[in-house]
Amino acid sequence: MADGDARGAAEARGALTAQVSKILTWSVVDGPGNRFVLFLQGCTYRCLACHNPHTIGQCDHCGACVATCPSGALSLRDGRVVHDPAPCTSCDTCLRTCPINANPMVQTMTVADVLARIRTAQAFLTGITVSGGEATMQLRFVSALFAALKTSGDLRHLSCMIDSNGHLGPRGWASVLPFTDGVLLDIKAFDPDRHRRLTGRSNERSIASARLLAAAGKLSELRLLMIPGETDLDAEIDALTRLVLDLSPETRIRLNAFQHHGVRGEAREWAKMERDGVERAAERLRAAGVKHVAVPTVWLP
Repeated sequence: MADGDARGAAEARGALTAQVSKILTWSVVDGPGNRFVLFLQGCTYRCLACHNPHTIGQCDHCGACVATCPSGALSLRDGRVVHDPAPCTSCDTCLRTCPINANPMVQTMTVADVLARIRTAQAFLTGITVSGGEATMQLRFVSALFAALKTSGDLRHLSCMIDSNGHLGPRGWASVLPFTDGVLLDIKAFDPDRHRRLTGRSNERSIASARLLAAAGKLSELRLLMIPGETDLDAEIDALTRLVLDLSPETRIRLNAFQHHGVRGEAREWAKMERDGVERAAERLRAAGVKHVAVPTVWLP
């Protein structure tokens, strides 16, 4: 590629934008090491147990949140909700008010904007993880961001990872995997009817993604959120075991525990997942030959 073409491609990538719900400048639970985490807005699922439900919807500018904002950080201008970060106290009243699980504080950011934010923390970082919502809903931006990181002299050492529900199809994965070091994949349930009831979608694509990513050497971690009476059942753990052993006994598994933090609706009435139930499932997996099983290290009362 000629120098002019390379510059043009870089400029095109830098001009792409994403709807960013939140940024963490460091995290030790979103992939290996210390990671910069970009939470993108919008999701392909409607999970009843979602711990970040405000990342699901896209703001339709109805204005319901404006009247409830105690600091006056939200206003309606020309039919659109506008967020002013200066008076905002991050009380999250607007997130609780929104009738469609959207976030009026979303930022529109370019690839160049994100790179600039990463550079402010790069001395402490191992890599970047793009999460959500569902990160792959904004796939062109993710691909462009990762490509920019891989060709940046001062940032190319950072690993690039995606946290996903796996609903993306093979063509989508093919477009982003060349720039991706690993995927943290959630399978919400193995029984098809249960998965559809919990998420609103089939689990066929998620399971297919697990196989595709494993074959490509990009499945960094497979995750299951354990919900009492739903995904903690022996049949669910046995199905997870069969999949892992089919992929590779070396596949890294993370069992997460359902809690009430952030959840809405009927899930607020569900029982929390207790530690002994998670540990029993982990032992069941290990006894079957699964080599790497992680469980929560911190349990809230």
